[in-house]
Order: sequence, then C-alpha cells, then structure tokens
Amino acid sequence: MPEVMWKPEPDKHDYPAAADYLALLAPPQQVKAIVAALEAAPIVHKKAKDLLRASRLPLLPVDNPHVSSDLAKIAKGKLLSPILVVQGDLSTDVALQVADGYHRVCATYHTDENTDIPVKLAPATG
Repeated sequence: MPEVMWKPEPDKHDYPAAADYLALLAPPQQVKAIVAALEAAPIVHKKAKDLLRASRLPLLPVDNPHVSSDLAKIAKGKLLSPILVVQGDLSTDVALQVADGYHRVCATYHTDENTDIPVKLAPATG
C-alpha cells in the first residue's frame, strides 16, 4: 500500500461538516467556539490507532463506501485532508470526538495503524 499523503491544511468544507456533526452534541454557541478553535489550532500528528482508541469508534471495514473511496485516493497518491478532533476528558470519561475525518482515519489505519495523521485538535470548551 502506498504512503498516505496529506494536504497542509483541512479543506474549507471540513469545518462546516464538523459543525454539523458537533451540533448533535453541543449547543450552538459551544459549537461555534469549538469550530473557531479548530480553525486556529496548529496541526499536530497522532497515530491512526491512537485516534481510534481515544474516540472509542470502531474501525470501519474496507468495504465501507467512504473508507473504500479514501483507500482509492491513497492508492492514487491523492492528498487527504487533515482530521478535525475535539479533545476528550479522562476525568469525566468523555471520548475524543472525530468532528470530521472518521473515514479518513479508518482508511489510514487500514494502510498502517502506526501512520501519523495530521490533526487539528481543539478543547471541548472551544
């Protein structure tokens, strides 16, 4: 499997997608603050396996249409957009939230669970 290649910054449409997801979990003012924090956050790198573990999300199979599409992009050497995540909280047992990029995390994991993924990380308070 070829190396996963990443864009230097998330796509602009990733932020509204993250806001749509986060609106299911938090009130509008908190969502607005979190998205603003994501936009301002620096890129950090986290391993695919650690993102899945911290989020408590299952690894989607390679035949999932979105994972399959991302695997095809990886095979063609296309750049993927970095992932947007909201930090979890160990003291309250709140999992990390993958606000945008869950399928990209799964596709990357299928190539190599130790792959470093560029991530923008924001606190849940924004």
